[in-house]
Amino acid sequence: MTTTSDQIDHYVLVLPDRDAAEELAARLKSAHPGLPDPELHREALAGEDDAEDAQWLVVLDPPLPNTLSVVDLQDLVTEYDGWLEDY
Repeated sequence: MTTTSDQIDHYVLVLPDRDAAEELAARLKSAHPGLPDPELHREALAGEDDAEDAQWLVVLDPPLPNTLSVVDLQDLVTEYDGWLEDY
């Protein structure tokens, strides 16, 4: 199933740690001042209680500013060993 941008509720950038999530969120805000503040969330992996075993999420609500594309998001998150999901 193909999802169009008007059907996407959130762009979720999944990152390996908090530092990467905070740095990426700061880069996005700096490069795209009109972008609403990205939300940061910690997501524990199933069955894990240790904070080291968590992924960090940077959540963006659409629409993305004209200066930022989905391809840009994919390229950025890949630099941090993460990936992009949309919901």
